[in-house]
Amino acid sequence: MGAITEIFRTFGHEYRDRFPDMPEEHHKVINAIINCRSGEFGVAVYQCDECHARHLVGCACGNRHCPQCQYHKSRQWLETQLARRLPGNHCMLTFTVPEELRPFCRAHPKAAYGAMFKASSGAIGKLARDPRLIGADLTGFTGVLHTWGRQLQYHPHIHYIVPAGGLSADKTEWIPSRNAFYLPVRALSKIFRAKFRDEMDKLGLLAEIDPAVWKTDWNVNCQSVGDAEATLKYLAPYVFRVAISDSRIVEVDDHNVTFSYRKTGSNRARNLTLDVIEFIRRFLQHVLPSGFMKVRHYGFMSSQCAIGVARLRVLIHASLGATMDLVELLSAKPPKPPPPRPVCKACGGTLLHLFSLFPGGRVCRGST
Repeated sequence: MGAITEIFRTFGHEYRDRFPDMPEEHHKVINAIINCRSGEFGVAVYQCDECHARHLVGCACGNRHCPQCQYHKSRQWLETQLARRLPGNHCMLTFTVPEELRPFCRAHPKAAYGAMFKASSGAIGKLARDPRLIGADLTGFTGVLHTWGRQLQYHPHIHYIVPAGGLSADKTEWIPSRNAFYLPVRALSKIFRAKFRDEMDKLGLLAEIDPAVWKTDWNVNCQSVGDAEATLKYLAPYVFRVAISDSRIVEVDDHNVTFSYRKTGSNRARNLTLDVIEFIRRFLQHVLPSGFMKVRHYGFMSSQCAIGVARLRVLIHASLGATMDLVELLSAKPPKPPPPRPVCKACGGTLLHLFSLFPGGRVCRGST
């Protein structure tokens, strides 16, 4: 059992008693984390292929905010994105809303997060089409929503991994960006702010926002990251994890939780101690609205785009003066590591799934 799960099992009921009117999503997350792999959701029966001992393993809750359930999903997502990544330079664009707007976002998360995605992606597309900048008719990028800072404070922002260029109007030519930073961040900031305001107006929520928000500068950052691999590996753990991992928990003692963090621009580890109820509150404020997609693909990075990854690779290499065989690209498949299998703690043998028992008496037979 992980440290965060143990915190919720020990103090989750106290938190619910203290805040009975919390959002329903928070109740569901607390219940899922407390009961994950406890047997409440069923039991999987395994047998070791070496010593033939049987093992009972509690079924996972499957909740996307549970720290015990997300490792394999992160790995699978990373493998998929690495297989689809494009050659050439990439940039990471980060769109952040002002601090004064964050209480509103916290109160209206579904509307605010949706508007952040729509406004930021629209700003990228609009500037990329400008012939004075790139002049690309079709761009493509992947966005990942984060809502936390290093101390678990509420800090909503979106990271985009962007291939530095786009396709011409007839989709036969790759047009690379003319500088290492893709698009001017000041112009992106102004368009991002204006489009977000328009979305709030459409939703009838504009009156709830302090007008001063529209007069302040909104923060957009862009950095060249070279090949996309390092950035994807940086983002992957955050795609299927909420705010903090077990590895950062230093100590749980006397109703307090101590965890490590690093300040921006520093590699020195620091510790922060919070009352356990405050720790749980900070964790739960990053629970997403039900059904909300925190990872989104746009343009030619979308699975709905008719132009495949192989064709894009050919066009990008052509723009760099290189040649690649389209048939070779279409037939090439990146090697996939075998899926992980559970291991017997007694002898180290591989555990084979026999069957699973679920609440209500339902049985699911194993494939081995």
